[in-house]
This record gives sequence, C-alpha cells and structure tokens, in this order.
Amino acid sequence: MLGLSLLSSTSCENYPATGDSVTTGTYETTATVTYTWQVDYAKSFDQARTIHQETFASTSLVNRNGVRPDGAVTGPDEEGLWWPALPAKPTAEELQGRQRETVEQRSELMLHKDVKYRITFDYDGQRQTLPTNASVYREAAKAFADQQALELTYGPAQESIGAARRMASFDR
Repeated sequence: MLGLSLLSSTSCENYPATGDSVTTGTYETTATVTYTWQVDYAKSFDQARTIHQETFASTSLVNRNGVRPDGAVTGPDEEGLWWPALPAKPTAEELQGRQRETVEQRSELMLHKDVKYRITFDYDGQRQTLPTNASVYREAAKAFADQQALELTYGPAQESIGAARRMASFDR
C-alpha cells in the first residue's frame, strides 16, 4: 500500500517592493491553484543522480479577486484560496509504467499543491500583467470587494508587484 505525502509551493513569494508605486482603480488579481500527483523513482535514493521525478494527473482552478470560482470543491483555505477536486490517483500500472528499470524503487505517492499569483492592472493607458505574492493577492481581493483603488509597488526592474495598499479615495 502506498502512503501519501503533501507538498506545497507558492510562486513569487519573495518579490520585494523596491520600485516606484502606481495607483489604479482597474485591476484583477488571480491565484492559479494546481494539484499534481508526483512520484520519485531511483536506483538508490542515496544517489541524487539516479533520482527522477514523474508527474501524473493534475487539476487547476483560477481564483479571481477572492471570489469563489465555479468548480471550487474546497475552500477558502487559510490563504483565502478555493481549490478544485483532486485529480485521479495514478493506477498501479501507471506507477510501474514510469519505472525506467526494474531495479528502481519509488517514493510514496505525493500530492503537490502549487499557487501562482498574478495581477493585471491599468495604469497610464496601458494594461500590465505581472507576477506577485499572496499578500498582494489578499490585499487586492479585499480592495476589490470594497470597490477601492490600489496603490501597487513594483518589485525589482518593474517585473513584479511586491506590495499593494488599499486607497480610501482615488480620482478615476
């Protein structure tokens, strides 16, 4: 019988707020959540060069502005995110089929959770979509619910958004 492990990762967590700030009243923040089944195979788990990871079925769901999306099965979680149904577990035949050699061992079946945060906003006549982090997603979701504008602070080289602050009033 296989055990089950749960792995979590969050993209863009370490984007610092180091750049200029802009204020916008037109924005959408998304968190794309994904479940993926994974297994590690190796001749020997003591020898890193013999390890290879295989991924199996996955399911994803896009959260927008903190609103429960169609297809949500669980949530909101501690980060305010809604999650889809779990993907189908791989069968014994599928697990054996990914072994490269008969002497390979396999790890426990792992369910990997991943989140990718992005924010799309209009500023100075242009629309931008940039990666961001959980705190920006949550602040933007609260501002969206209250119909407030946001002050967004760019990360390094203006390639991400590192911080968001709700604005009580803003001339549109």
